[in-house]
Amino acid sequence: MQVLIVEDETAAYESLIEILKEIDPTIQVLGNTESVSQTISWLNTHPAPDLILMDIHLSDGAAFLIFDHIDIEVPIIFTTAYDEYAIEAFKVNSIDYLLKPIKTTDLERALQKFKRFTQNDLASYISKITKLAPTKQYKDKILIPIQDRLIPIDLQTVSFFYTTDKSTYIYLKDGTKYPYSRTLEQIYATLNPDNFYRANKQFIIARNAVLSITIWFDNRLLITLDTEAPERIYVSKNKASDFKEWMVNL
Repeated sequence: MQVLIVEDETAAYESLIEILKEIDPTIQVLGNTESVSQTISWLNTHPAPDLILMDIHLSDGAAFLIFDHIDIEVPIIFTTAYDEYAIEAFKVNSIDYLLKPIKTTDLERALQKFKRFTQNDLASYISKITKLAPTKQYKDKILIPIQDRLIPIDLQTVSFFYTTDKSTYIYLKDGTKYPYSRTLEQIYATLNPDNFYRANKQFIIARNAVLSITIWFDNRLLITLDTEAPERIYVSKNKASDFKEWMVNL
């Protein structure tokens, strides 16, 4: 069995490793991610594990945000130090829901439940799991502070967000740009992933701003937008397939 552990607390991660070894030494832990963004990146660039152990509260937000960005077709055992979530709903719709500190007997029971899953059970589970996440409401405007003013920006008029030298800017389709005192990570967490894409470390681009996509010599994608960017926008080879799917699937 191959497992991904999504956990941002070192002590909790190490405890899970020890418990898994105690339960079954043949279990292989493929990796450990600590945030929503890191988990999305890992799942986009690695073969799917058999099972995910996922803490609900991660360093950059609730784990449910992961479901807004990618489809997860892997069974999940949720873990958390808090009990404000609907535990019974998790027990019905997920493999299991374990409260920290995790007990060996509880995790062993959850793993046995997973092993008993049939293909029909798994298909039913996957159809339900993302429904546990609350529906997120995205804003259609943001406020940009400029000196003593707040300028409302309609997100439909945004071409891209750009960061360099620790400064971030928002570029509009009419060529106007404004400084924006937030990181791309903070910005992306508030945007509708159907409409905006994190192309690379420096750009978040709007779907309706994409004019053309050029396949580059090393299988990267060169993106041309409706507004001139301060530098070329590339999507890496590893993300190229994901980007193309994002462009055509609504």
